Amino acid sequence: MAEHTSIPGARTPDAPDAAPVAPEGISRRKLLGTAGATGLVLGPAGGAAGYTAAPSEATPLTSLGAGQAMFHGKHQPGITEGLQARGHLVAFDLTAGAGREEAAALLRRWSETARRLMAGEAAKQDDTDVARDAGPSSLTVTFGFGHSFFARTGLEKQRPVSLDPLPDFSSDHLDKNRSNGDLWVQIGADDALVAFHALRAIQKDAGSAARIRWQMNGFNRSPGATAHPMTARNLMGQIDGTRNPKPSESDFDRRIFVPASPSKDPEWMANGSYAVVRRIRMLLDDWEQLSVKAQEDVIGRRKSDGAPLSGGGETTEMDLEKTDAQGNLVVPINAHARITRPDQNGGAAMLRRPFSYHDGFDTDGVPDAGLLFVCWQADPLRGFVTVQRKLDRGDALSKFIRHEASGLFAVPGGAAEGEYVGQRLLEG
Repeated sequence: MAEHTSIPGARTPDAPDAAPVAPEGISRRKLLGTAGATGLVLGPAGGAAGYTAAPSEATPLTSLGAGQAMFHGKHQPGITEGLQARGHLVAFDLTAGAGREEAAALLRRWSETARRLMAGEAAKQDDTDVARDAGPSSLTVTFGFGHSFFARTGLEKQRPVSLDPLPDFSSDHLDKNRSNGDLWVQIGADDALVAFHALRAIQKDAGSAARIRWQMNGFNRSPGATAHPMTARNLMGQIDGTRNPKPSESDFDRRIFVPASPSKDPEWMANGSYAVVRRIRMLLDDWEQLSVKAQEDVIGRRKSDGAPLSGGGETTEMDLEKTDAQGNLVVPINAHARITRPDQNGGAAMLRRPFSYHDGFDTDGVPDAGLLFVCWQADPLRGFVTVQRKLDRGDALSKFIRHEASGLFAVPGGAAEGEYVGQRLLEG
């Protein structure tokens, strides 16, 4: 949960909304969605004789529904866009007998489905109509390959060194059944039904080639839910993501995306990135017993506005040497925000784009809730691993969180027009 790397939850100038879909480009799905509601009449048996809901007037798509991300491009979607309100993370394993040829056919199907759904169109075959009333709603679908994918497809020589398994950390309590996988798909949208529709379509497209290994559901604040654009809050109530790298920064691409050349990575990873995925449970009952002052000391920032304890506003540079009247550091030596700073980790940086999650309660009433941590970097050893090792050595937040699942995935660059994601690997 490195604080310097979470992307703001609201759209910002560094990660703006895509332009709304032009009216002349309205899809069949969107057109059907403006037909209006059917009136409902409850007769005497229903206890409300004569009470009728009149059909509504046809209304245009809202700005939220009209947001559209592009499938084709230099990079895959779902990396630099702002946080989306709903998300699904799902990993697949290839089935017995499925190899490189079946994987290529699967990625071809998945890419076509993603392209259509992100444009607000229906799936090519057997569309469920779950999202027929909605626009694209900023839907993104992102695909990646796990370490095991390469042996299963006979492509071991093309497996990047950067995809070597992550080391063990002291905060790990990992469930192997909910970790790793041959293939990984990230789905995000600003509407829950649009996101689920994409998840169901991707699952159906897998057919006999792959089966689901694990799947997780997440959420963020909906765009427009706050009075003004602001950095997101997590389930601990903390503003989370003040120091996330921004696409406007001159070294952003170098830190987040694999260069075309020169590079230690294989050519098929050019313009791609590496995603570290962690299911981090927050021990909320313990956390909420702390006073606000104690919570702020753990994080190193004010809970109200995210400003550093050394003073100023949210984006004010933290003064690591400032002391109080008793000579104590204002920002404690083990504060999360101090430990995760790039200048405390050799410049290590990663782009966090997480979702919160809540999967109900344990038998004793303890919430199963926390963060679906997703971070992006050109080199996971220099990004996530460097920071997590530092956190392992004394982060004050560590006693309030538990890492319960993990995965590392190579996410290739975007597909050009007429291509599918991963084509340069699978057909190279």
